[in-house]
Amino acid sequence: MKRSVLLGLFVTASLMASTSFAATKDECTENIHTIENAKAQYSTTDIAPQVEASLAKAKALNAQNTKESAKECTVETTQTIQLLRNANKDGKS
Repeated sequence: MKRSVLLGLFVTASLMASTSFAATKDECTENIHTIENAKAQYSTTDIAPQVEASLAKAKALNAQNTKESAKECTVETTQTIQLLRNANKDGKS
């Protein structure tokens, strides 16, 4: 129960912090931080390798520092956050 509450708080904070006017790179960085903060939540689950791979890809895209890579990073991290949400719902209901 505590884990699901913490994950919900991290995800909510991330989504609320990124406004529609925020730069895509900033949104990517915030999403990366959200995923990293939730590491303890998914480290022992079946999705851990998938989340780690996605996180590594997002960090690489973020390091490229281009507009296109920032968009791709945001898409990648948003999908990973959604995966974490769905796994949390399925495993903790």
